[in-house]
Amino acid sequence: QVQLAESGGGMVQIGGSLRLSCAASGRTFTAYAMAWFRQAPGKEREFVAAISAGGGTTLYADSVKGRFTISRDNAKNTMDLQMNSLKPEDTAAYYCARKTGSLTTVPTTNVGSYNDWGRGTQVTVSS
Repeated sequence: QVQLAESGGGMVQIGGSLRLSCAASGRTFTAYAMAWFRQAPGKEREFVAAISAGGGTTLYADSVKGRFTISRDNAKNTMDLQMNSLKPEDTAAYYCARKTGSLTTVPTTNVGSYNDWGRGTQVTVSS
């Protein structure tokens, strides 16, 4: 069964940190690029960060560059998102995604390239 399960969300104060994790199963983890997306109420799902299958290439949205770090552990079939200096505009549901279309090992920012999705974990940044 193909499954992605996020964890680590919660409520944090402005300037704080959180670490999200995604546990993957059901496909050969090392064959696929992975990504994090987020969606705030009333807004479209937006790209946050992505990482290649081997972990050597990462992409970030401009809004999180320098604050968030994406990583993966191919031995454990997990992907993480370290989020620092959090802002209220980071408040959203965060989703783990796996790229299962063409060029599966190469990360992209396009939400349509990712076909496996987790159920999301909520991040709330408040004062």
